[in-house]
Amino acid sequence: MMKFFQTFVILALASSLAFASDPSPLQDFCVAVNDPSSAAFVNGKFCKDPKLVMADDFVFTKFRNPGSTSNQLGSKVTTAFVDQFPGLNTLGIATARLDFAPYGLNPPHIHHRGTEMLVVVEGMLHVGFVTSNQLNNTLFTKVLTKGDVFVFPQGLIHFQLNIGQTNALAFAFLSSQNPGLITIGNSVFGSRPPINVDVLTKAFQVDNKLINSLQAQNWFDNH
Repeated sequence: MMKFFQTFVILALASSLAFASDPSPLQDFCVAVNDPSSAAFVNGKFCKDPKLVMADDFVFTKFRNPGSTSNQLGSKVTTAFVDQFPGLNTLGIATARLDFAPYGLNPPHIHHRGTEMLVVVEGMLHVGFVTSNQLNNTLFTKVLTKGDVFVFPQGLIHFQLNIGQTNALAFAFLSSQNPGLITIGNSVFGSRPPINVDVLTKAFQVDNKLINSLQAQNWFDNH
């Protein structure tokens, strides 16, 4: 019985490691399409018939121009995830362009399905992430300049703030075709329907007037 239990534990651990990120593709590519009539269903998307795939399926051109930062956050994230770039389907990678006005912020958020690596192209960014409760919610933070690279572990709250007086530009690379996004403020205070005020007043140890005020705000999504 003990030997069986040990074997089961080893297999369980091996399985968890094997599925820690997007599954490995079993074909060269699987360009996503919405029409199932001439496609196979792989990894959450229908695959385009390989005979109909073209070079254009592997090109994404929406990074050519800066995103508009004329908003309350002063930032814009242009994503190239599988929904915007179907050629990424089954390839286990995604990317994003991050534009910042002076003092623009990409607010605290989580990618629950992917690790993020950030490369600063222009400007100066104050970035950081917070560890889990298990590691005492420790903040790791750094000021990055042109050419610097920083990594945000999967599932941890992180942010980027332009601390310069000029525009900033960065590119992010993520370890999933669909890394997911949970913006903390939007999720906690901007949910529909709203979370019960009593839950939030007790959780944050503040009065209900503050919670009501936060829930009444127009929570902006810069993605």
